[in-house]
Amino acid sequence: MAPVTLLSTHGLSKSFGGLQAVQNVDFDLKTGEIRAIIGPNGAGKTTFVSLLSGRIEPTSGQIRFEGADITGDPAFRRVRKGIAYTFQITSVYPKLSAAENVALAAQSALQRDSGILGRIDQTLLAEKTDAALARVGLADRRQTLAGNLAYGHQRLLEVAMGLALEPKLLILDEPTQGLSDGEIDNFCALVKDIARTATVLLIEHNMPVVMRLADSITVLNYGEVLASGTPDAIRADPAVQAAYLGAA
Repeated sequence: MAPVTLLSTHGLSKSFGGLQAVQNVDFDLKTGEIRAIIGPNGAGKTTFVSLLSGRIEPTSGQIRFEGADITGDPAFRRVRKGIAYTFQITSVYPKLSAAENVALAAQSALQRDSGILGRIDQTLLAEKTDAALARVGLADRRQTLAGNLAYGHQRLLEVAMGLALEPKLLILDEPTQGLSDGEIDNFCALVKDIARTATVLLIEHNMPVVMRLADSITVLNYGEVLASGTPDAIRADPAVQAAYLGAA
């Protein structure tokens, strides 16, 4: 059975004044895939995933998720439909504990399932919170204030918050930034585990991580798709080498 398209864009574009950040991007993401987006600084990677998550509106083009047009949906509605996005810059509540941060996300998922006025089962909420923290290796820091966590642990906490939303698509923007080598190894194992239950879209500058994790890679350059393919094909592509990777 052929993989099903989970998310697609058609002619997606975004301009900021005279700057064309994303230009006519056609993109298809299959269910269960780990897709990496790479490219030079300023290539439009974060703008592109911000369009997918609903944080900004496109100038033109269309975004479809599970076959439905979501181009006009705000970010919160996309979260309810199953799209979770962790930011390039950490976005946690520093004065709340790690567990409280994750519980807010888990509560949102439970409300999505039971209805906004549905009663939240506190035992289930605690279980989902603890499970998400354990999954990213932060179970022993559940009571630590998020603002007191090391930067790398704050990045992992944000991933835990994304997981607590029980997404169909998890978008990770530079998730290994600030992680040690050992933490990166654990993170790669985590992404492989996440991919058993969710599709993963990864923006990452760490090329060994990209080559280790990605089923396929899309390269952006000047807001346009330069190439898409398997890691081996991308590594060998002369245009990608010239624009980003350097000599093979």
